[in-house]
Amino acid sequence: MAEDKKTPQLKKRAMGRGLDALLSDNRTVLTEEGVSKELEELRKLSTQFNMIPIDRIEVNPFQPRINFDIDALKELSESIKVQGIIQPLTVRQLDEDTYQLISGERRLKASKMAGLEEVPAYIRTGNDQQMLEMALIENIQREELNPVEIALSYQRLISECSLKQEELGDRVGKKRTTVNNYLRLLKLPPDIQAGLRDGKLNMGHGRALINIDNIDLQLSIYKRILDEDLSVRKVEDLVRELAEKVDKKDPASKKAPDYALIQAQSKLSGRFGTKVQIKKGTDNKGEIKIPFVSEDDLNRILDILG
Repeated sequence: MAEDKKTPQLKKRAMGRGLDALLSDNRTVLTEEGVSKELEELRKLSTQFNMIPIDRIEVNPFQPRINFDIDALKELSESIKVQGIIQPLTVRQLDEDTYQLISGERRLKASKMAGLEEVPAYIRTGNDQQMLEMALIENIQREELNPVEIALSYQRLISECSLKQEELGDRVGKKRTTVNNYLRLLKLPPDIQAGLRDGKLNMGHGRALINIDNIDLQLSIYKRILDEDLSVRKVEDLVRELAEKVDKKDPASKKAPDYALIQAQSKLSGRFGTKVQIKKGTDNKGEIKIPFVSEDDLNRILDILG
């Protein structure tokens, strides 16, 4: 760098014409729809970034990513050496000389491996909750998180940022059913969650397995997936066969669905951010089951109950 390292100053850079054009086009549409001035200011901030000394950036304590593939980091590091950082990091300024990472830890780690002394970064403002929400949403949308990391990020947005599932879907650009499918993965046994995390099975396998109520059966089919390299379609067929066997053993299970009960379950599930089950007997007595995945999740539910 030509600049004297003893007096490092942040250098503003403008993004390329391609991104600027897209943002300009979006501004026209968004203005017509009456989007808030805050979003308009965010659009303006998105057109420029600063070059920040890498040793001034602290790791984000709210980072949702848990595992980093070393080989993938090495590949990204080599790419950065040749191409530079294509997508700037996002940070917030703590004081005159210190910044805290909001999103882009993978890029930061790879940049350090590449020997960079400074990195491009957008500077955002916000308190810890706002920072957590921004970090989670940006990582969900831009990073290749595994299904369990996505599910945990969704759960944190609900529990720590006080978002309802409908709001969460709007924030991350996903349908509520998609968000719920990810959240349901957290009800799978730890062994299967680890398999999803490590890429031994995919989201489709997990969605099929979650429809089995018996944990032993879930684990049994999971073992078959690994041993026989079963496709998602094959697992779905196995689950369907199990359901048909249950129907034959219990004809009562084929009775007409109680739509009022289903609606109540759906309403409560949206309220508590987890799949609530309501069981009702012939005498109209029953029970409500609200599952939780951790002590923090239990405390979240208790707070909702007041």
